[in-house]
Amino acid sequence: MAEQDTTYSNKNSFISGAIDCIPTLFGYLSIGFACGVVSKSCGMTILETVAMSTFIYAGSSQFAAAGMILSSASVPGVVLTVFLVNLRHLLMSASIVPYFSKNSLFKNFTVGALLTDETFALASSKANSEDKIDYKWMMGINLTAYINWIFATFIGACFSSLIYDYKKFGLDFALPAMFIGLLISSVKENSNLRRSCVIIISSAVILIISIKFLSANTGIMIAAILGVIIGGE
Repeated sequence: MAEQDTTYSNKNSFISGAIDCIPTLFGYLSIGFACGVVSKSCGMTILETVAMSTFIYAGSSQFAAAGMILSSASVPGVVLTVFLVNLRHLLMSASIVPYFSKNSLFKNFTVGALLTDETFALASSKANSEDKIDYKWMMGINLTAYINWIFATFIGACFSSLIYDYKKFGLDFALPAMFIGLLISSVKENSNLRRSCVIIISSAVILIISIKFLSANTGIMIAAILGVIIGGE
């Protein structure tokens, strides 16, 4: 009986994670659709677009890679760019790793491999409100987001010929809009509102100053690192 209760609890936790991920799916659909359109327009096939979503699984990197492929950039250049853009995931993974310290290496790998900005934001809110993150719940949001992203880019690639200017429909603003929504949600659920505001303002100021002298990706990394340091004080 106890084993059945545990199985039901794990299943229920996974479903709860999938449900909690639903508010972000509209952002995934719009951004994924736009990414599929852009990738196909840059000369990639539908299969290549879906493969990139499956194995790279990072919207900003996929947009950058598609643009570089269109401009006939070298393979090492594309790989290096994708690596630098995704480097922020190292910070996100390091931030939530204490909540999974008792899990096996394989379980932690599955969490890290499917972690995105959006699922990280949901996990951070969960940690702030409950001081814990359940593995099954985490996989619920991760897999829901992952499958939705692949589906969205596939649909975008299939219908790319019907979209001549995706910016006309505001698809280029969907990613920033989703991040803003996640940020507001995280701040509202954080018990230390003053601290959150200090971190947000400090990171924004650091980012603005950094991109005046460095590239945008480098500025984001610097702002993220210093924001973590300021938040940890």
